[in-house]
Parts: sequence; C-alpha cells; structure tokens
Amino acid sequence: MKRACVIGWPIEHSRSPLIHGHWLKTYGIDGSYGKVAVRPEDAATFLRSLAANGTVGCNVTVPLKEIAFATADRREASAEAVGAANTVWLEDGRLVVANTDTYGFMTHFARSVPGLDVAGARIAILGAGGAARAIAYGMQEAGASDIAILNRTRERAEALASAFGHPVRAVDWSERTTAATWADVIINTTTIGMKGEGDLGIDFMTAEPTCIVADIVYVPLQTGLLRAATEAGLATVDGLGMLLHQAVPGFERWFGVRPEVTAELRQLIVNDIEGV
Repeated sequence: MKRACVIGWPIEHSRSPLIHGHWLKTYGIDGSYGKVAVRPEDAATFLRSLAANGTVGCNVTVPLKEIAFATADRREASAEAVGAANTVWLEDGRLVVANTDTYGFMTHFARSVPGLDVAGARIAILGAGGAARAIAYGMQEAGASDIAILNRTRERAEALASAFGHPVRAVDWSERTTAATWADVIINTTTIGMKGEGDLGIDFMTAEPTCIVADIVYVPLQTGLLRAATEAGLATVDGLGMLLHQAVPGFERWFGVRPEVTAELRQLIVNDIEGV
C-alpha cells in the first residue's frame, strides 16, 4: 500500500486528507493519505526519512514550504520561481519538490472565466507572500502585460517585483481602492477576509464591467471582497478551486492516476467548511 501525507505546523486545519481520500476511494487505489504535525526544526529530518518510513511523498503547508525547498535534491521550475515547495516525491531515492499553487490557481481561474485571455491582461495582486509569487509566476508565464503587486509593506512588493522583472512591478497599497478601474483582474492573496474578518476597502462602484475579482481565501467561500464584487455585477472566482486543483499533480505522482476535480469533490469540501 502506498502512503502519502500532508505536513505542517499546525496541521489540524488541513483538508488535504479529505481531497486525497476521496480520490483514493473513487479510483479504487490501495493507498492512504494522512496528516502529520511536524515542527519546523524537525521538517528536514522528516523529509529525508520519507523512504525509510514507507512514504512515497507528501504535501507541505505553512510554515514548512521554504524548508522543503531548501532540503530538496532537485527542484522543479515551479518551486524555483516561487522559492518554496508544497509537493514532495522521491525519484531514485532523491527528494524532488515542486510548487503546484501556480497550477492550482491558473487551472481554476481558466475554468472559472473561460472567455478571458490572460495574454495582454492587466493584473493586480494584493499581497506579496508565497501565494502572490506563485500567481505572479503563472500570470507572467501566461503573457499578462502588467502585473502590479500591492502590499502593505512596499519593500516586500518591490522585492517580489525585482525577483520576477518585467512586467511585474510594485504599486502602493493605497492604490488598491481604485484597482477595479485600471485592472482587468484583481486577486487577493492576503488573509484579509478570512473567517469574515477585515475589509480590503476596494471601491467597485466605478469598476470596469469586465473586471474579474478572485480571492484565494476559501473560508468563507464568499468573502467580503467577492460579495462586494458580485453586488457590483462583476465576475468572481473563489479560492476553493485553487485548493482542489493544486492537489492534482501530487496525487498523480504518488499514486499513478491523474485525478479529476469534480462537482462531487467540491461539494464534499464545501460541506466540511460549512459543517454539514
């Protein structure tokens, strides 16, 4: 039986076991997927011991993504671009890592707004953390003409922009309030709005009607940002799809089957979020 898991500190909140458990059952695979609480100081040792523990690989969540990246024997381009890894597997005994957040977001985004051609689009990304880096990388690869990074600490936005180069640039946090008037796509990667707390203060009253608003927060499913955008008649993209799609490449690596993100899987996670 093949074994995989997700590691983090803390890890109780992770819904990855629900996702992968659903796929294992759906495809009739003799495997298991659990969650393991791993302290940051123990993470490198844990990862180096995967084979000895009979584990084929794992997902990595905060605050261990950078440690996984540093511990790897080989890093795929996705991990190199972001400077962090969330998916780990073994190849001939060597530890290989990737960052599937880019794949997860871009796949969900494309399916949610199939009519939008990202090539040439103007993107506003709120936040400058790991998720912002993953999405900036995806948008840059897709040919966006302008990728503005807005962060409360401008220095972090400038560091991200410097790491990627054109067309990524740093923009003052204050400009978020009118982002809907100049951006084709607004993406929130901050924790503002999580559990219904906080307000990004974006004015959608003068928004271009074609502006698309996305939020990677998925608890609640409709954040304050998405609710305000919807009330203004704008198309929105929730954060749950990114979580579901980012899990696909890892499952395929570990269990040899490319799983599908279905309405049934989505409803399973929605029910868990809503306590149904």
